[in-house]
Amino acid sequence: MSTRHLAIVCPLLLAACGQPAPIDSPSPKTYSAAAFYETTTYRLPGGYAWSAHDERLLVGTDELGALNVHVLPVSGGSGIALTAATETPHRPLSWFPSDDRLLYAADNQGDELDHIHVLSSSGEATDLTPGEGLKAVFMGWSQANDAFYVATNERDAAVFDLYRYAAQGYGRELLFENDANWALGAISPNGRYLALLRENSSADNDIYLLDRDAAGAPPTHLTPHEGNISHAVHEFTPDSGALLYGSDEGSEFMGVWRWDVAAGAKTPLILAEWDVIFAFHSRSGRYLVQGVNEDARVVVRIKDTATGDWLALPGLPEGNPGQIRFSRDESKVALLLSTDTSPNDVYVVDLAEGESRRLTQAPNPEIDEADLVPSAVVRYPSFDGLEIPAILYRPKAASAASPAPALVWVHGGPGGQSRRGYSAMIQHLVNHGYAILAANNRGSSGYGKTFFHMDDRRHGEVDLDDIVYGKRYLASLDWVDGERIGIIGGSYGGYMVGAALAFRPGVFKVGINIFGVMNWVRTLESIPPWWGANRKALFDELGDPAVDGERLRRISPLFHADNIKTPLLVIQGANDPRVLQVESDEIVAAVKANGTPVEYLVFPDEGHGFSRRENRIAASKAFVGFLAAHLK
Repeated sequence: MSTRHLAIVCPLLLAACGQPAPIDSPSPKTYSAAAFYETTTYRLPGGYAWSAHDERLLVGTDELGALNVHVLPVSGGSGIALTAATETPHRPLSWFPSDDRLLYAADNQGDELDHIHVLSSSGEATDLTPGEGLKAVFMGWSQANDAFYVATNERDAAVFDLYRYAAQGYGRELLFENDANWALGAISPNGRYLALLRENSSADNDIYLLDRDAAGAPPTHLTPHEGNISHAVHEFTPDSGALLYGSDEGSEFMGVWRWDVAAGAKTPLILAEWDVIFAFHSRSGRYLVQGVNEDARVVVRIKDTATGDWLALPGLPEGNPGQIRFSRDESKVALLLSTDTSPNDVYVVDLAEGESRRLTQAPNPEIDEADLVPSAVVRYPSFDGLEIPAILYRPKAASAASPAPALVWVHGGPGGQSRRGYSAMIQHLVNHGYAILAANNRGSSGYGKTFFHMDDRRHGEVDLDDIVYGKRYLASLDWVDGERIGIIGGSYGGYMVGAALAFRPGVFKVGINIFGVMNWVRTLESIPPWWGANRKALFDELGDPAVDGERLRRISPLFHADNIKTPLLVIQGANDPRVLQVESDEIVAAVKANGTPVEYLVFPDEGHGFSRRENRIAASKAFVGFLAAHLK
């Protein structure tokens, strides 16, 4: 479960009904879970991804089973592992500006209490944020590159203070003591300005600007307004002269606005008919990168601010670019590129030469990509006629003569979104013959603020009916077996699995609950302390357990577990700080008491999500084995 304030044309659509066209091909080869997870995960850091002389890239990769820090030569060739964690992911954050030191983050087996570490050029790691029970967040580099910024909740677990760390010697200075429960947005490169957010409700918040040079002066309110308007902080411009922020003022969708600090005035920068989910400049300010969530696919564009032209990325194959990172001299771009049927690989684009180079080979060569399936965006009517967007995956062997069993997939959140793109978990299920409908029920992000708030204080009710009608939609397809449809989901989606089985008994044939909330009263009472700034918004959306306990118990599956007669698989990480293991322990015991078949898999070394390859394999094997026994 997460708070709701956390970041192309569909091929193969049949014009008549919006479902995937049948694929005229032999039956695909069936692959094991291990084969799907022998692909390699790559990610690029948010800080300096390019080394000081633009010769190497800093990447995160799970070649060793868990995410580790690697270096890739830009000219091509094998990467070098700099860390060798097997249990706790090590996530790269940034090179140092002018030498081979780097920063990375690591928690303790999924507890989300990240510490910031520095790795010296000789390979010695030092924890820069030592202590028990604290969480640290990297906030970027100073304009002069002589310091970096880190937020930690070491003083008060519920709020984050901001520190400046010297690049040499790592001495630190407290820049901002958070005594008013602010959410930290961004700090300007010159260190003078700090953007702060104040949550008013789940639909409304405000941005304030603190001028650190104005000693004792309160933050300036940048977004006075009436009614419900949501805002998000993107960045300060490289010259520290303006703040880029998101706002849905006057629109269903989040646009990007520019606040000029000297003029004290705002102007629209990027407005679209979809949410603009990120916007940032290259370090010189010449290029502006934007990402727009266009119907469940993020479309990335780069603008040359000197000419006003949109930048081409020549030589790339068709796919979805993301995590754009400019070289130090801004003549090249590193990025990740994926498709529905192929995971992210690292590419480098030479803007001057008009050439691209692929640096990695993420897919497992054992898997023939032709055996995997593209997704399609579909829409179906719910109980009240509201159109529900969804992502549909059709197994290659599915036909009217041989209809496939199916699953409704429910995303996390509340307020998340299922998007198009590669998912090893989904492709593994589809490869084993299961159709998947990833439903974006009301309350999902990406479809406008009205749609986003349609489930507020109505969770487990109207959004659940959207999922039930997703099952009806699947059953209407002649290539789906309407008598063999189950439900699967993680986090809030796992809650929806429990709610479907408890409150709509008999609709689904099986349920797979991946660390889902079963008792909302306990979960809301045990929110991790570092969510302090968002607690008000979360309670506004879901309910305050001190006030709304009766309603929260009414929508909690645990208190209605005697209704669950459907076979259930539950997956849980023992270190999950968001959905505690007791949530899964209790629902498993209660459903077993009904005499209902229940399978339970707990990973002792995971938290809210599974970071280790061996655990992802085990979970996917459990899915297929459970479905083979109870659905297929």
